[in-house]
Amino acid sequence: MILQNGVVRTLEPSLPLSGALAVAGDRVAGGVGVHESALASPETVDLGGRCVVPGFTDSHVHFPTWAVAQHEVALDGCGSLEEAVDRVRAAAAGLPEGRQLRGHGWRSGDWPDGREPTRQDLDAVTGSRPAALISKDYHSLWLNSAALALAGGDLDVPGGVVERDAAGEPTGVLREESAWRFKERHLRVPDDEYVEAMRTGVRLANARGVTCVHDKDGWIGATGLWRRLEERGSLTLRVWQSLPHEKLPELRSLSLRSGIGSPLLRLGYLKVFMDGTLGSRTAWMLDGSGVRITSSEELEEIVRAGAEAGWQVGVHAIGDRANREALDAFERSRGVWEPRGLRQRIEHAQCLAPEDVARFGELGVAASCQFTHAPSDEQLARRFWPDRLDCTYSFRSLLETGALVANGSDAPVEELDPWAGVVAGVLDHWREDQRLTVEEALHATCVAPAWLSHDERTRGTLLPGRLADLVVLDRDPLACEPEELRDVQVVATMVAGRWVHNPPPWD
Repeated sequence: MILQNGVVRTLEPSLPLSGALAVAGDRVAGGVGVHESALASPETVDLGGRCVVPGFTDSHVHFPTWAVAQHEVALDGCGSLEEAVDRVRAAAAGLPEGRQLRGHGWRSGDWPDGREPTRQDLDAVTGSRPAALISKDYHSLWLNSAALALAGGDLDVPGGVVERDAAGEPTGVLREESAWRFKERHLRVPDDEYVEAMRTGVRLANARGVTCVHDKDGWIGATGLWRRLEERGSLTLRVWQSLPHEKLPELRSLSLRSGIGSPLLRLGYLKVFMDGTLGSRTAWMLDGSGVRITSSEELEEIVRAGAEAGWQVGVHAIGDRANREALDAFERSRGVWEPRGLRQRIEHAQCLAPEDVARFGELGVAASCQFTHAPSDEQLARRFWPDRLDCTYSFRSLLETGALVANGSDAPVEELDPWAGVVAGVLDHWREDQRLTVEEALHATCVAPAWLSHDERTRGTLLPGRLADLVVLDRDPLACEPEELRDVQVVATMVAGRWVHNPPPWD
């Protein structure tokens, strides 16, 4: 197949631009005039002036959770507690009797009166039906009395927060480990429901140019869910799967190492949490506030044990202290993981003390960021971190000090849409000094994630021999006026030489 009459942005500095691209089997065969003689009766595809770029990777997505969330009560954008309750009331009226009500997306920091929700607020519109609503950052859980009763009073857990009223009774809001344990025990989604939602989700992701995801839902057994999709022929993107670090003993006993799997589905790295989030006010900060989930010493032990078993680590760190403690752990254990070629990463890196920014590049620890978080979190940052605004969402500073920066969505916290991430990083970041160029944002979305999964020689750029994972855009983003970037559309998506969204010809 030859894609011609357009612009090909390879994202490879030594050969950045081509007028056409040849594909043979699942690989890029080279530009027209170079390798097309190796193709027997090649099909030609008229790009019609469109632009081809490498396939997009979402480097941080809770894919099964996001997929199921498409069918739950959506509370994103609610401007008040009353609006959130009204949406729950409408959803409850349409559910079959006895079925749990699940939802997501509320954020009390967006509400003008600043009041936290309570179980009584939900009781008024849900009655005896258990209702559980995950916050926008997925670190807090709002329950009604019927759902709260499922735990039988067993709510407290180390690293968790149970909000209580003046009488000492649970208000219905759980945070961090308390929320996660409740969800795991009492809000189990059947595997069949996950798989069907993921099947639809994969098609939607392909339509948005996604050819690979770094999935964070290992704790719900996502590997098995992905495997079911693959067996049915419904897996049309690549998966680099995280696993809970607590599973390391089982992984070692089975001699499983990072990278094992199929061309589409591979085990990737261990996931660890250092702290909470900005929105739930549980980020671990240098002023002593927040929730510490894992200490630096504990993380160091995890990194060392993981390295010895062939596993790299991705650690969630939001607050400035959480990031410092994580960097300290990677630095102390560097002699174990660096010689093994393991590629460590910190997820989010939202608030960094100035003296810690350059440490990412110095240590070779990647910053797995979410460009859409910057504009989405602006008002929260101004409210909760007013004295640290120049330490937040430091994308350009990280790049300029030598860090590898990868872009993800954190869906369902934000929407799974890589191009929206590019636009956020280039145009919408409220810290103008931290905005990126289009080339830098594309590198973080296409090239850097392939390095994190040890695929830099097979994916991420469109050189001869690379896998033919690519996206056709309706125009060349590097030739657009800045504001025109918002109008760029994904036309088609290819994975391994096969069209997985909107095959040509195109109007």
